[in-house]
Amino acid sequence: MTAGFGRAYRYVGPPELRAGVGGPGGRPVRTAGEFATWTADRTAEELAEPFTFVVDLDGALRLAPRRSEHVACAGGELVMSAGEIGFRRSRDGWEVETVSNHSTDYCPDTASWPAVTAAVTAAVTCIELPHPGGFTHAMVFRRCPRCDRCNLVREEHYACAFCDTNLPRHRNVDGTAPL
Repeated sequence: MTAGFGRAYRYVGPPELRAGVGGPGGRPVRTAGEFATWTADRTAEELAEPFTFVVDLDGALRLAPRRSEHVACAGGELVMSAGEIGFRRSRDGWEVETVSNHSTDYCPDTASWPAVTAAVTAAVTCIELPHPGGFTHAMVFRRCPRCDRCNLVREEHYACAFCDTNLPRHRNVDGTAPL
């Protein structure tokens, strides 16, 4: 596991999704060649929208089409972060336009940003991929203490969308993942 990037996140989504995973589905992007091959395999329509990403335990950025499940992108393994990432062509090449931690498969905390920036920064050396200084769309996830369902907190409203119970302010989605 890459040291210094906080915690690892385990899959917390429906068991049937994980059961269907057969090896890593996300393509690692660590070099200019890997990024060039990956973008060349995409249509213009695909490149215009964000992609599913995970940062694996080795610190590699893994990419998959947007409608892919994060657990499939990660091959069912623990991740350092997960979400959606969008690229745009600039005068100097490609750059990261948007990045979020929106993954209901792993529900990563906003504290997972250092793993994302490290994965993208490692790639910067090889593929010159500038990125924003943080999540452009940060998500907060909480598990309801009453009905045990995972919630996406919106506009600082810490109430369960399913049973209206107050949600805790501290992260409680997965208390058993390794630190």
